[in-house]
Amino acid sequence: MELTRRDADMVAVLSLSGRLDLANGNKLKDEIKTVLDSGKNAVHLCMKDLEFVNSSGLGAMVSIMKEIRLRRGRLTLSDMADYVREVFDITQLSHIFEIFPTEEEALHSYQTAAQI
Repeated sequence: MELTRRDADMVAVLSLSGRLDLANGNKLKDEIKTVLDSGKNAVHLCMKDLEFVNSSGLGAMVSIMKEIRLRRGRLTLSDMADYVREVFDITQLSHIFEIFPTEEEALHSYQTAAQI
């Protein structure tokens, strides 16, 4: 899995590509820990180029969400391929994660929340 990071104001944006499985799930968790340790607790995962996710990858995602919530942060996801979205729907994780159709909409939701 390839992972790139950029900051969009207060949000750390991580773009994922390839496969999210056991080995790559640990890589993603390590990157999230680095983000959180740097003081940011708003994280967005753009999954536009993510081709595959399995149960280990889903487990990593749940672990990441739990860690972000412990630090009173927020995690959003976007741009899921149909296959990836179906996995989230079947496992009912789509009810737990904040999933947006596009990265732009997800990042806009942070601005809207900050205004409240």
